[in-house]
Parts: sequence; C-alpha cells; structure tokens
Amino acid sequence: MARVIGGPAAWRGPEIVDSPEWKIELTPEHVEELRAALRGVDEPDRSLRSITRENFPLPTLAPVLAAVQDELVDGRGFVLLRGVPVEELTERQAELMYWGIGLYVGVPIHQKGEDDLLLHIRDMGLDRNDPLVRGFQTSARLDYHADSSDVVGLLCIRPAMRGGVSTIVSAVAVHDEIVRRRPDLASVLHERWWHDRRSGDGPESFFECPIFAEEGGKLFAHYGRAYIDSAPRGEGVPDLSAAQVEAMDLLDELDNSPEFVLNMNFAPGDIQFLNNYTIMHARTDYEDYPEPERKRDLIRLWLVLDRDLGLPADFEAGGITPRSAALSR
Repeated sequence: MARVIGGPAAWRGPEIVDSPEWKIELTPEHVEELRAALRGVDEPDRSLRSITRENFPLPTLAPVLAAVQDELVDGRGFVLLRGVPVEELTERQAELMYWGIGLYVGVPIHQKGEDDLLLHIRDMGLDRNDPLVRGFQTSARLDYHADSSDVVGLLCIRPAMRGGVSTIVSAVAVHDEIVRRRPDLASVLHERWWHDRRSGDGPESFFECPIFAEEGGKLFAHYGRAYIDSAPRGEGVPDLSAAQVEAMDLLDELDNSPEFVLNMNFAPGDIQFLNNYTIMHARTDYEDYPEPERKRDLIRLWLVLDRDLGLPADFEAGGITPRSAALSR
C-alpha cells in the first residue's frame, strides 16, 4: 500500500518561489578560481576524461559543491547555481569549466553514445513524433519527466528569444497528493512499468521500472510519459491498461498544476542541478533568435553520485548506463 512520504523534498512551488535558499551566487573569488582552474586544462586536444579534481582544483568552491550534493540527496532535491562566466568563454572553454564543476558534484556518464559526456540542448529541427527522436532535440514543449542518471545539470549559455522556461515539480509532493486522492492509482504507479530508452529497436531499448518506489523510507521516481507510451513498440511489451492510463493522466494533471510547479527563467551562467529521483522537470516550447550565434543553447551533464543512495534494484539498472558500471570506471 502506497503511503504519504513527506520530508524536505515534498515542497510546493508557490511556497518556495521567493525563497533565496535554493539559489547559490558564485562570489568573485569563486569565479577567479574557476578561471585559474580552466587555464590549467585549456588545451586544444585535452579529453574530458583526462580532467580530474586534482588537475582542476577549486579549493574554496569545492565545499560549496559538496553542500550542493547534500542538498540534492537529503534536501529539496534541486539547486540553482548562478554566475558561471560563460559570456567571456568560447564554447570549448565553457564545456571544460562546466565539466570541472560537475566533477565536484558527481561522476559524469554518457548520454546517448560513448562520446557525448556533454550534450548541447539545441533545436535540431527534428520531428518530435519520431519514436527515435528525443525531446531535447526539438523546440517543442517537453512534458514532465526524469532523466536516466542520479543528477542532471543544465548550464545555460544562451536562453531562447521567447519561451524555453524550465519548470520543475517535487515528485514526492505529487506522489503524496495522489496517495491522498486516489490510493488505488498510487498503488498502480508503484507497480513495474515498461519504459523505452529509444536507443534502437532491439530488446536493450526496453526495461521495467516502477514510476514510484519506496525504499528505506524514501521515495524514488522515474517517469517520462512519451517513453512509456512508446514502449509497446517493443517485442513482447504489452499495451497500457486503462488503469495505467488513468494513473498517468492524474500524475500529469498534478505535475502541471500551479499548486506544485516552480518556474525558472535561466540566465547565461546559470546551472540547474536536479535529483532525478525526487524532481520531475519539463520545458515550455520556445522560439529562437534568427541569428545562429544567438540561438538557445544549454549544456547538459548527467551525473551519478559516488555514495549509497539506497536505490531500489530496478532503479540501479534502469538507466542508459548502470550506476555500478559508471562508478567502476
């Protein structure tokens, strides 16, 4: 029987929208430290994996980023870090600096192929309805979902001309409301569901994982309706039941309710870090500037955390890269 979880991760957007506690402003000292660390690794052929904490030292910023990790795991589940000096950097330098920051939060993993440790979120003009196209490759609205990593980081290089607002909700708060309103559907959401990785047409593209699971008194979520809706294309994957559709309809209704949503308008140099197990995120559709050099550009980083999160077994192996494999590298 699903139950109300509560805790610091069960926040509601209107209650915290004006709170300064989830925003961290880099100090001038932090920025100078980042510049100095970048100078030490800014070489044309430098591979990302060759950059480590040891050769990207951040003596005063490191404790701040350690506190970010604690907040992601045991607190609200999200942080907005502001002030990365992207406007003075080339694209390559921004990637190197962001990578160095990310190393102090978690272990980066690839996102589609072995070489995409950093992935630019840009409109590529692809068809959103193609089952092998992932939503971030278009300018269309993205529905609420969680990514396939412990933590997702988004660094804003340039926002869109219009739209492209990042919106987040507490998966814990939404779950608890479903338990109160429809405990029968909450139980359905705790069952195993088929998900589509959209990595191809073979069996490796499909896996089973609950949308919600409780382990050790904590709630874990994994959701992306488009990737559940497309899962029946896989051989042996059954069609969704009426109860499953009704459960997702209620989940989507609450995810999009002003009662729960927190909106974030990114500025250049902002990094949003989210715990994918307790936060669901979405994006409004957007319109770009006509000039290529002004088009919306975010850089995404997927991280696993080198600590015991107490994950349910399905969550350990449900992503694109199993956590154990990532942490053993």
